[in-house]
Amino acid sequence: MPSSVRLSAFIREHQEAILQAWEDFARTIEPPALSMDKKALRNHASKMLDAIATDLDTCQSAFEQSEKSKGRGARSEEDTPAETHAVARLLSGYSIEQLVSEYRALRASVLKLWAANSKQGLVTDPDDVTRFNESIDQALAESVQRYAKLVKQAQNLFLAILGHDLRNPLGTTVSGAQLLLIATDIDSKYKSIAQSIFNSGERMSKLVDDLIDYTRGHLGGGLPILAKPSNAAQICKLVISEMKIVHPDRKIEFSETGELDGLWDASRVTQVMSNLVGNAIQYGSATDPVTVSASCDATHLTIQVNNRGPVIPKDMIARIFDPLVRFSEFESVEPKRVTSLGIGLFIAREVAIAHGGAIEATSSSEEGTTFTLRLPRTPAHRV
Repeated sequence: MPSSVRLSAFIREHQEAILQAWEDFARTIEPPALSMDKKALRNHASKMLDAIATDLDTCQSAFEQSEKSKGRGARSEEDTPAETHAVARLLSGYSIEQLVSEYRALRASVLKLWAANSKQGLVTDPDDVTRFNESIDQALAESVQRYAKLVKQAQNLFLAILGHDLRNPLGTTVSGAQLLLIATDIDSKYKSIAQSIFNSGERMSKLVDDLIDYTRGHLGGGLPILAKPSNAAQICKLVISEMKIVHPDRKIEFSETGELDGLWDASRVTQVMSNLVGNAIQYGSATDPVTVSASCDATHLTIQVNNRGPVIPKDMIARIFDPLVRFSEFESVEPKRVTSLGIGLFIAREVAIAHGGAIEATSSSEEGTTFTLRLPRTPAHRV
């Protein structure tokens, strides 16, 4: 009677042959493999094979097997060999496509050797192959998730450093332009140039501030706030006054109800209002006014910014506060109107959350588009 061999035992017994096949394939991945030694090329593969073999020996329910095939298998708090392997490959210069190709090669080498073993007359269990594929899928998912997470963190860190390092030269440019504007011995035509430099520098500074806030929110911890006694009406009027200077042809109406005093980070709330009103002007109807209303009850401040313009589709409303989301209709028809990084609403949401509040958007042909900011009069946490 033919003897029976489990795939887990086969993997342990033939691990050297499997690792050699892994190494041979890894050497074909250029350019990283050109500078990697034998140990580096086999890095973590042995531990992954041990983990897969152990997994094959573990009894699992149909649900557990299904979850594992989707990359949602049970795991401990420690990093898995697949996650550690992803870190090593990222640091070695592997792309995500090259990382995935290694798992294809690992799967193929094991199954090829296993098929050859079966042809020798040894009895095999078909369920082992299914379980093996589920284990490979789980390991692949863990590697890809860790790789993607590290890449995203690196990108955000780079953006944060870039934004921080741009502040000083921009500040120098704006300060220099200000000095030229107040000088009394400079021809008016040069002052006009200085004004343009100042305006451009101010816009760039706002973009840099948005970029820093965006990366700060993605690197963890949220936006810091310093809550002090503030008046929401004064904040709204200041923003509206600034917007009217930049957009003298647009009408902005403001109404207030009740006592609008509370504990807020005035600079952050001003940032939110600048984003919301600027957004309403940018995407709203050029002939209808932008309306801003502020009211307070015993516990919360509510500010609404409304504009009349194209209705925002429901699927867009659902993700409008996600970073880098814009109104695609305007991007295609009027690209010149897009003047920001597309992260203003994301920052507005982060500011609201930092205060313990919330922000939402609604849009209809009857009521127009309305953004509603709701903040507690006394934030639960002040930083």
